[in-house]
Formats: sequence, C-alpha cells, structure tokens
Amino acid sequence: MGLWQCPICTYDNDDGLLSCDVCGVFRDSSSVAANNDERKVCDLGKDSGASMLAKSLFARKPHGETEKDVVLDKLLSKRVNDSYEKGNAKGRFDALREMFMTPKHSSSINIGDSAPPRASGKKGILKFAPKIDKTEKSAASLSAIGDPDQCENSSARDNGDASEILSSNLHPLKLDKKSKGTRKMTSAAEYKPEKWVLSEEEGCLSQLNLAIVGHVDSGKSTLSGRLLHLLGMISKKVMHKNEKEAKEKGKGSFTYAWAMDESTVAYFKTEKYRVVLLDSPGHKDFVPNMISGVTQADAAILVVDASIGSFEAGLGGNGFGQTREHAQLIRSFGVEQIIIAVNKMDVVEYSRGRFDDIKVQLGSFLRSYGFKESNVTWVPLSVMENQNLISPASDVRLTCWYEGCYLLDAIDSLQSPPREVSKPLLLPICDGISSHSLGQVAACGKLERGALRSGSKVLVMPSGDLATIRAIERDSSPCSVARAGDNVAVSLQGIDGGHVIPGGVLCLPDFPVTVASTLELKILVLAITAPILIGSQVEFHIHHARTAAKVVKILSLIDPKSGKSSKRPPRLLTAKQSAIIEVSLDEAVCVEAFSECRVLGRVILRAAGNTIAVGIVTRVIEPET
Repeated sequence: MGLWQCPICTYDNDDGLLSCDVCGVFRDSSSVAANNDERKVCDLGKDSGASMLAKSLFARKPHGETEKDVVLDKLLSKRVNDSYEKGNAKGRFDALREMFMTPKHSSSINIGDSAPPRASGKKGILKFAPKIDKTEKSAASLSAIGDPDQCENSSARDNGDASEILSSNLHPLKLDKKSKGTRKMTSAAEYKPEKWVLSEEEGCLSQLNLAIVGHVDSGKSTLSGRLLHLLGMISKKVMHKNEKEAKEKGKGSFTYAWAMDESTVAYFKTEKYRVVLLDSPGHKDFVPNMISGVTQADAAILVVDASIGSFEAGLGGNGFGQTREHAQLIRSFGVEQIIIAVNKMDVVEYSRGRFDDIKVQLGSFLRSYGFKESNVTWVPLSVMENQNLISPASDVRLTCWYEGCYLLDAIDSLQSPPREVSKPLLLPICDGISSHSLGQVAACGKLERGALRSGSKVLVMPSGDLATIRAIERDSSPCSVARAGDNVAVSLQGIDGGHVIPGGVLCLPDFPVTVASTLELKILVLAITAPILIGSQVEFHIHHARTAAKVVKILSLIDPKSGKSSKRPPRLLTAKQSAIIEVSLDEAVCVEAFSECRVLGRVILRAAGNTIAVGIVTRVIEPET
C-alpha cells in the first residue's frame, strides 16, 4: 500500500486514510473546500487526535468569519460535548462557568481603551479596564502555529482570551447588586438635612391642623363658619349674601354653614397658633371624605348635639352612629388630643344634668378607645347664640354652673405635636388641583416630614416621575419655604397632571417611598354584625388612598391581655378581636410599615358602608420575582 505525506506535520500516512493519523489534516484540501457540511468534516477527524487549532485552520468557515471565531466555537463545542459524554451535569456547569467568569487573579474585565478606574470599595459594582487589541492577538496566535513547542501554549492562550472576550461582552449587561430586590435607594437614617431645612422662621406662629368631626346635623359646618366670621376671616359682603340666600330657602341656620362651601379648609390665627380648620362631612355616605381630612389632623373637635334624641342617634344603639365612628377613626389615625364641643345647649336650656349625662356616656366610650382623660377637654356651647365660642359665656344659665374654658381658649391649650423636619421629605397628596396662581399641575396636602422650597426636585409616587417645585402656597399665600406640619399647595413642573393623584406622595428622589399591593396588618375589629372571613372583600383606606382589597390570610389572633399571637390561625374574626391578617389590594399604594413611618402605616377597613376594623401595617410583603 502506498504512503502520502501530511503537508502539516510531514507524517507518512497509509494511502487508504483520508486524513492525517497524527494531526487530522485532510489529504486533499480541495475536497474539503467542496464539502458544504462543516459538521461532517469535523466528525471525520474527531477521533484523529488532531488539536482543535489545527482543525479550525483547515475547516471551511462561513463568509466573513474570522479564524478566532472558529477557534472560539470549537472550544465551546468541545467543552460542552466533553461534559455530556461524561454524563456529569456539574462538569458542564463548571466548564461554562470557567469560560464566562474572569480569571481568578484579576477582579476586573478589560473592555475599554482607557486606563482602569480606581476601585470605589462598593460591592457589586464592576470595574472596567482596556481590552486587548483583536488584530494583535490574532497575529500572535498565527505566528505560534509553526512552532511545535508553542502550539500548546498558543491554544491555551486563545482559550483564555476567548473566554475573557465573552465575559467582557456580558458584563455591561450585569446590574449593580444593590439594585436587585432593593426597595430603597438610601436608608432614612443616612439622611442629612441641609441648613435651610433646619432654620426656623422668626415671628411665625406654629401651625395646628384641627379636624372638625361629628354626627350629621350636629353643627360642625355652622361652628366652623361662625368661628371664621367672629375672627374676621369672612367678609361682611359674603355673610350678607349667605344670610339672604338662607332666608329665601327657609334655612336661616345655614348662614354660617355655607361659609365653608367654597373650601373645606379654612385658616385663622389665635394667640398661640396658626390654625388650619379641616371641616369633615358628617353624613354616613361621606365617611371616606372624612377619613381623607382626618389624616392631616394634629387634634380634633368632636361636635355633639345636646338635644334629646340627637346625641343618642350619634352614638348609635347599633354601634354605627357617626359620633362613635368618627371618634374611632380619629384615634386610629393617631389623634390623641380632642375637644368635645357639646353644641345646641340652648335647646336643652343649658342643662347641667344633660351635659353631665353626655359626658358620662361619651367619656366611657372615648376611654375604651385609648383617649386619656387628660387629653379630652369638654366645652358646652351654643353656636347660634354665640355662647362660649371666642369669649366666655354671658348667659347666666350656663355661667351659674360652668367655669371652664371657652372654645378658642381650649384650642390654644392644645399641644402642638413634634415635627419631623430633620427627616426626608414626605408629602401625601390630598388632591391634585389647578389654579391661576399655581398653574395646571399642582398638589395639596400636609407636609408630614422634611421641608420644601421653590426649585426643589421631588419624586412623585407611585408613578416614579421626577418634578420640580415651581411655587408654594401656605394659608393661600405664596411662600418660599414650607416645613413639616404646614398644610400647603405646591405647583409642579415637568410632570403630567394625570400622575398627581390623591393617595400619591411627594418625596426625595434618593428616598422613595414603598409602593406595594400585599400587606400584613395588625387590626382591631370593631362592633361588626358579620364576621371577617378569608376572601372577604373590603374597602382599604391608607392616608388619602382608597382601593378595594381582599383578606387572603388570617394569620393569628392576638391576646388582648398578653399581646401574644395564637399558634393556630382562626377561621374567622368577630367583634372586638385583634388579629394579624394579610390583605391583597386591587391597586398598589404608597405604604410603609408603621414602625418606619406612622403616617403611611395606619389603615382603615370598611365594608357595606361601615368601618369594620382599624389597624397598622406590620410588614410590606414584597412581590415574588
């Protein structure tokens, strides 16, 4: 049999062999060029013992493909095939990992032409260094082929370089580890306020946000309007107009109530405070509107009707009178100080017995819901006869037995709660508004934390859009700076008005609030007639946001004496029980755990037009990814 000499390794092969028995090179290279199936060619020499580099040099390559690409393809194919042949899944993973990870001796990948940046010390952030020139590396690989001593080293070098190229191409797609599964960009504990935030305004009264609540027709709006009129906040022209219209319709008592129709927020000053008066509707159908107002309150005036039958209707024998419900709601939103304005005392002839009876019944209820006696002030008065409002009473039927303070004096005796000025900005949006002075896109609400000034950049949640504060109004007057506790309206620039909605929040870009739709709650069930079950549909209220929700889990009952949770979850919840539950919301809301932010952590559950439970957010449940 004849022999033929390999043109590469010069080995003499038998004439019957189509490829070199040493290096695997085909006998006739022209026949290889005519073969269109590259995989068939590779298979013919697969077991010949030739190096991967030798096979790649003489295999047919697609148009435009470089030698180095073929080398890389062969390397990948061989390593994966080896793993499968061994039947070892771990081996396959290790081979892939070795190719796609950086060398152990280096913590950076060379992909650019500039010098590598200095290490910042932050974990999870990649550092990039210059990449190796492809042309130079290809030339170096080819020059080493002719030297048998350098063939193995060249192949290994190509292997490492190819792996590094793949790694460098993948690393730009890798996210910073901090951004994955992280709710907040920065911890609130790391916030350091600027000097202008902490500087106090000289000669400025402290602001007190005062909610006016109570049963329907108890005289809340009339009380608010009368106070504003007596303190000179309503012009004589407006009062004359209201009085004329009220008499024409046979409702003379509505003269003062209509003064609040133009706005549910009014302002007046006392010796101690600049008071924001938040009038709330008393009708049962408007409790959701009342909740939105109470969330801004620092203290409250609970107006009760002293007339026979009206007071009893407010307490509600069935447990659902608005006097009772409003008292529960203001306490659940953290209001601790309350003034009980016993109105219409003129109807009962300023009877001391009637006043004491109301004080006993209502006082017992208030104590049961956590109001301390030292924080409850009782004031008998008559709005229509202007008795005991902004000055001591003059009617002898009242002065003969009552020696306490009048209403305005009681307001000044309230203590202003501490303001969290030094914490990151937080402004829950009460409503999106538009006006001539503020423009088409503006938001109003109580500034709960931090401070604002014109030109500040804010993040509007839950949409996540950035906006700029163009102008600020406080007490309906322009101002340059507003701080925690102020009730303000702010003009926003650079954002669509559709993203400024009730229930949204203005915050700092570096300190965004959480947006979630699954929450764990600790609740107190009120006087309900139907039990709360798993799957019960409820109306969920948190600050100014309202959405439908469903009870998905009842996790445990809480012992009212010990405060410990039961080991076994209950099947249902009945009146007066405390429990831990999980709810799923139809729409995501801005929320925080109560331990982190009280304002965004208080909740109300309602169903069938009644408040069925009050509580706090114990945990924000992250969605599964």
